[in-house]
Amino acid sequence: MKIVILSALVFACQLATAETVQVKYHGAVALDSFACTSVSESSDVSRICYDKAERYMVIQLKAAHYHYCEIDASTVQGLLQASSKREFFQTRIRGSGSDGPFDCRTHPIPKKYRQ
Repeated sequence: MKIVILSALVFACQLATAETVQVKYHGAVALDSFACTSVSESSDVSRICYDKAERYMVIQLKAAHYHYCEIDASTVQGLLQASSKREFFQTRIRGSGSDGPFDCRTHPIPKKYRQ
């Protein structure tokens, strides 16, 4: 009985401490299922978070967070390994303003992250 209660408390604490960010044009997204990498190069890209199971990326550009849907792991890996993350992002991920290869306006947001 004590183990069950202790496990429940640990789980509750983990939920309470899950980081949540405000994604522009979308709303709050909890990052507990994401693998996040901080970027130290001097560019617009500050942080890259990816949920591989959902093929969903949240990227921090300066102070704002944006999301990208149906993005494959190899594209995210390419972004993480690029010598210029900004250039890779601009040419391979970012959309034209109304559409793009991973734009969540034309690709479905995973159910788990829908508002």
